[in-house]
Amino acid sequence: MFGYLQIDKAELKVREYEAYKSVYCGLCRQLGKDYSVFARFALSYDCTFYAITLMSLKRSCTGFRDGRCRFNPLKKCKYALCEDDCYSKAAALTVISVYYKLCDDINDSGFFRALAVRMIKPFFSHCRKKAAKRYPELDTIVRDMLDSQIELEKKDKPSIDEAAHPTACMLAEIMKAEGRNESEARVLYECGYHLGRWVYLMDAADDYEKDKKHGSFNPFMTIETDDLRGYMNALLSQSLARAYDAYNLLDIRDFKGILDNMMLFGFPLKQNSVLTGPQGGKK
Repeated sequence: MFGYLQIDKAELKVREYEAYKSVYCGLCRQLGKDYSVFARFALSYDCTFYAITLMSLKRSCTGFRDGRCRFNPLKKCKYALCEDDCYSKAAALTVISVYYKLCDDINDSGFFRALAVRMIKPFFSHCRKKAAKRYPELDTIVRDMLDSQIELEKKDKPSIDEAAHPTACMLAEIMKAEGRNESEARVLYECGYHLGRWVYLMDAADDYEKDKKHGSFNPFMTIETDDLRGYMNALLSQSLARAYDAYNLLDIRDFKGILDNMMLFGFPLKQNSVLTGPQGGKK
């Protein structure tokens, strides 16, 4: 994943921020439990968002427990308790996503960076096999996304919609699988599709200057306009608006304040930060 699905800490209530941290720490602990201590370095905001969404939809959080940070035993922290497999599924998605991201980096990077990636790939290959055995549907969805993305980038000047479609479909299918009925599944698909599209376009906007310098693929390279940042902002805002429209149709109860914060404040703040730089993101 890419790390763009973040909160706006300044707009959260204190108890909501503590609850968010407790899910973040709970997912970190699950990564260590399922895939070893080194897998905790793969912890991301995106998969924390996924874990919170699952726990909210299933109403599976049973409370909070005091504990110690596994990285720093001197630091106290809280863990959100979950009676379902939400943490396990989010942890599996984390290592599966990292593995396929490493595969993509090997194809797109120069010799020395690709060499460094190859050194850590075997560890995540082992983790991915373990995760795929438990959640084969997640592995299939992410693998199909990467295969589609590789084929698409071989085309001559694919459109922005074409380029964003594989990532959008990936998150759409992952979210759709959590629907408790056909209606909820359709809403989750719509929300996931536009969030996935937003994440892909955010990554493309974030990497634009680097890709331009190195001649790497970027869907915004084909756009001819005097205000490229304004064009990016319009596309990203459109995707966020469509995702929020679908999100509003969900029966969100647990962690609603956190998820509302992310959709209304956290994601737009991150978008502003990427498009205007660190100072713009703080305004």
